[in-house]
Amino acid sequence: MDQAGALIGLLADDDRLRVVAALALGHEHPKELIDVTGLDARRVARAIGRLAAGGLVETDADGRCRLRADRFRAAARDAAEREPAAESTLLEGFPAATAAVARNFFDGSRLRSIPTQRSKRLAVLDVLAAQFEPGRVYPERDVNFLLGTFHADVAALRRYLVDEDFLERRDAFYWRTGGTFDV
Repeated sequence: MDQAGALIGLLADDDRLRVVAALALGHEHPKELIDVTGLDARRVARAIGRLAAGGLVETDADGRCRLRADRFRAAARDAAEREPAAESTLLEGFPAATAAVARNFFDGSRLRSIPTQRSKRLAVLDVLAAQFEPGRVYPERDVNFLLGTFHADVAALRRYLVDEDFLERRDAFYWRTGGTFDV
């Protein structure tokens, strides 16, 4: 996962986000973090541990914590330098008919619009489904993040992928069940 994605993952939890906000405001001692965030000591300690493991927070021998703001700058620089997936890479390995239809709806790696005609939408959904690794289970937030890199309406894309049997959903977890596979 890239640096920006890793940071977003760290900040996706409400407790960790509260702790990062308190650290950004200059609160360094765990007692201050407990008071400012309104979290109990166990939740603050868990958040600090996870943030430290992710390299976003450093702790010293006195127990004080410091936010590594340089990680945000590095992630922003990394994201800016990364080239978006080229259209040829995105559509590579698909049958010619699927690629030809999908090409009309993608601008590089961004989906310009969701096709209203079912046959065209199936071609686009096939391309999107290929972004999910077969055999891997994804929590809904990861599905939303991945689909959000293609189009803002992640709910519609998620619903179409499930309705057309490209993904299956159970208890807010998703896994790939259809689409074009490399064999």
